[in-house]
Amino acid sequence: MVCYDGTDAAKKALQLSLEHAESFKSDIVVVAILEGSTQEQLNNLDKLELLLADAKLLLSHNTVKVETKLLPENNLNTGENLVMFARENNVKEIIIGIKKRSKVGKFFTGSTAQFVILHAECPVTTTY
Repeated sequence: MVCYDGTDAAKKALQLSLEHAESFKSDIVVVAILEGSTQEQLNNLDKLELLLADAKLLLSHNTVKVETKLLPENNLNTGENLVMFARENNVKEIIIGIKKRSKVGKFFTGSTAQFVILHAECPVTTTY
């Protein structure tokens, strides 16, 4: 499973997921999360669907099967949604792009990647 939001780090995560999928002869599930209120989610739906289509296109020239999933935020935060999706779908590895932050920055803003790393029941690989 690769978490994708269109950032440079996420694009690197896509590339790494392709390398791992080819090595381990597995499929890729590209996941994006709809965040915010119901109205914000509706406003961002088209944007995220295009983002996932872009991710699928970036991986399309390969023999690996690519599936995309758009997850609603519901009452959980992004990290919780990613961990829950991985658990429910028996994901074998999570690949996530990260931004370098100072320790103070992580303390004040929290970190989706940190939550996923600490709570996932499978290996988590990060790239930046």
